[in-house]
Amino acid sequence: MESRSTPDYPHPFVHEVKLTTAQKVRGALLGCLLFPARVTLAALFFLMMWPVARLRLAGLSPEERARPVRGWRRWLLHYPMVLLSRAVFFSVGFLWVRVEGRRAGHAEAPVLAVAPHSGFLDMLVLCCSGLATVVSRSENAGLPVIGALLEFNQSVLVSRKDPESRKKCVAQIKERLTSDGYWPQMLMFPEGTTTNGQALIKFKPGAFLAGVPVQPVLLRYPNKVDSVRWTWKGTTWLQCLWHTTAQLYTNVTVEFLPVYTPSPEEKEDPSLYADNVQKLMAKALMVPATDYVMEGRFPVRHVGGLSVPLESPARETLQLLHKEGLKRPQVEAALSRMIDSCHPGREKLASVEQLSHWLGLSNRETAAKVCALYSKDDAVDLRLVCVSVLAASGLRRLESLLATAFRLYDGDGDGVLTAGELSGLMGALMGVPQHRTAEIYTALTSRGQVAEDMMEELRLLLTTDPTYQDALSGSLQLDSHHVGNGRDSNHNGTMRNGNPVSLNTK
Repeated sequence: MESRSTPDYPHPFVHEVKLTTAQKVRGALLGCLLFPARVTLAALFFLMMWPVARLRLAGLSPEERARPVRGWRRWLLHYPMVLLSRAVFFSVGFLWVRVEGRRAGHAEAPVLAVAPHSGFLDMLVLCCSGLATVVSRSENAGLPVIGALLEFNQSVLVSRKDPESRKKCVAQIKERLTSDGYWPQMLMFPEGTTTNGQALIKFKPGAFLAGVPVQPVLLRYPNKVDSVRWTWKGTTWLQCLWHTTAQLYTNVTVEFLPVYTPSPEEKEDPSLYADNVQKLMAKALMVPATDYVMEGRFPVRHVGGLSVPLESPARETLQLLHKEGLKRPQVEAALSRMIDSCHPGREKLASVEQLSHWLGLSNRETAAKVCALYSKDDAVDLRLVCVSVLAASGLRRLESLLATAFRLYDGDGDGVLTAGELSGLMGALMGVPQHRTAEIYTALTSRGQVAEDMMEELRLLLTTDPTYQDALSGSLQLDSHHVGNGRDSNHNGTMRNGNPVSLNTK
């Protein structure tokens, strides 16, 4: 099985602003003065953009709004909006913007692909692109001011929760990019989420679906204090804004690289096209190109058909339980009680209060943190917690672990999992949802029929295939004799993504 294996690279989804004592003192003094003044000024310019944005499409019918703005509505209102946009960023400390290279016109490159994506302040690049059209979440359209600006920009809106909306968005993007100049140039952040800039994560194919030329655009912030980045974990957006406005000024460089024209193979394969542009931009930035992605709320890397978490929810759960004073026997007893309460083949949702009870926690906040590691909601599937924590703790041997997991996810109890049940089981082993387990399911079938002993076939696959040994090394603690041919293929004792990998538990 082929996989695009990613070596150990810096974690791209964690960022903390690092300050010396002198910088902290200086930042506190300047922040008290500059933060309120700059935020107030930026807000005023921001509010001034609102009526200009509303005026652009005022009085137009839905059919007219679905076409590019032309005539006085464009030439009269476009440049004032560019100036007001620049004024907003000038107010927060971007006193000047260094531009390198030449921005290509729409005829040369219908798409501007910008990376790395560091935070909300990256939108400064719109001022350098003539307010190119963007793609945004449909939920943003209802926000004050922001909604008006998206309307002014005639942005493509998409709801990530609605498959039909995503299909419509793809169709709109293709239509605009292949319109031969009818629609204005589009600007996209192909990473799809923000990072710390130490590596480029895997590009999403949206900017490359139409197979048209793109112009890669690099964003650099060459400052002593790296304050603009806001990602999955670490500095909050408010801290980001505070640290940025507390500087006398913030440097930014926008570099337009030569237009990239896709080959026939890349036109047929948007993923290949995206990967090649990612590698080109990573080389120019002198950072690694990885296949790390953000799936839902989990940062993962892809190994084979599995999504491997960069930070194991199960290991973080164990750390939280350890801080609460729960020893190994107490954790094992709690998990056993939870497993016994689960009905085979059925989801067992538990609220934060129930989870706190099952784990024997006196601190509800700890239970809430555990719940948040696995779910966006206020309830979590106990099967997911139990299997993943057992896998990460080494409390069960692999045979026993798989037997427990099979019992919990085998809907009819016949020892054979459907494709959906296997996806759930693998998600429980890894601690994060799995969406690409078709390869594993196919490997567990023989001559078109499911293997007689599916659990044993799965155990053999996971312990003998080097791809899955690598994937599971960060989630399971396995006996050394469980590794194919008695070899430890993952270099026992090394570090992977900041977590110690151990294969020699009980």
